[in-house]
Amino acid sequence: MFKAGFVNIFGKPNAGKSTLLNTIIGEKLAIISPKVQTTRHRITGVVTQPDYQIVFSDTPGIIDPKYKMHEKMMGAVKSALEDADLALLIMDAKDNVDENLALFESLRLKAPFLLVINKVDLLMKDDLDALVQKCKDWGKAKEVVPVAAIQKKGVKDLLKTIVEYLPEGMPFYPEDTLTDRSTRFFVAEMIREKIFHLYDEEIPYHTAVIVTQFQEKNTLTKISAEIIVTRETQKAIILGEKGSAIRKLGTEARQEIEAFIERKVFLELFVKVRNKWRDNDNYLREYGL
Repeated sequence: MFKAGFVNIFGKPNAGKSTLLNTIIGEKLAIISPKVQTTRHRITGVVTQPDYQIVFSDTPGIIDPKYKMHEKMMGAVKSALEDADLALLIMDAKDNVDENLALFESLRLKAPFLLVINKVDLLMKDDLDALVQKCKDWGKAKEVVPVAAIQKKGVKDLLKTIVEYLPEGMPFYPEDTLTDRSTRFFVAEMIREKIFHLYDEEIPYHTAVIVTQFQEKNTLTKISAEIIVTRETQKAIILGEKGSAIRKLGTEARQEIEAFIERKVFLELFVKVRNKWRDNDNYLREYGL
């Protein structure tokens, strides 16, 4: 008996959705940052074992949209609500439990769901027991599963529980498939992740990255990418004094990309100003949002 299904992950920004996906897949597919709203796209990761295939979907954190870009991100959440065979509702163990439960209730999920309490390593045992009990008393989730995704604690139990609730069916992807996203997509995401790590305040939220060239030569891969910002002042910050900041960004991104594609990389970065791109449908389409 083979089981296969779509398991979509929902939660507030910074609940640990991307970390959980990466831990389960065993590869870094979703970018991670301590800053909120890092994930903008729906990212698929596939786990195939002899008796099951799970197609995971990491969705953007649930927010109140302020720009068209946010609306598109919430559109990705909405479509994920509709095509899940099973949902994982993930919450930070230290976050307000009532707020999270109210948010999950507002999703009006049609699919059955598991409630995943992440970062449980931050709680004392008694506090954790009380939190798990409160979530069980809520009575809506099929199961309540505590995990610490970074430490990989509880992840095996979570996988076992997911498989229990998967429908029977044939696999959707060949067994060696890891994701349905292209290498170019992940390269752009890796550059964007470095921007989240290296720049402060609003800069990462005003930035998009688009790969304009991805050329595999004999000895290396030549990649050109554009970093899009909304104002000239932001361009100056991205570049840094005499180009020092963008050189650091380029070096760190190149090292990560080389590790990912397992080839030497020549990386060129350009910064372009596109005023109000986050509210422009044409630009958002161009940037895959």
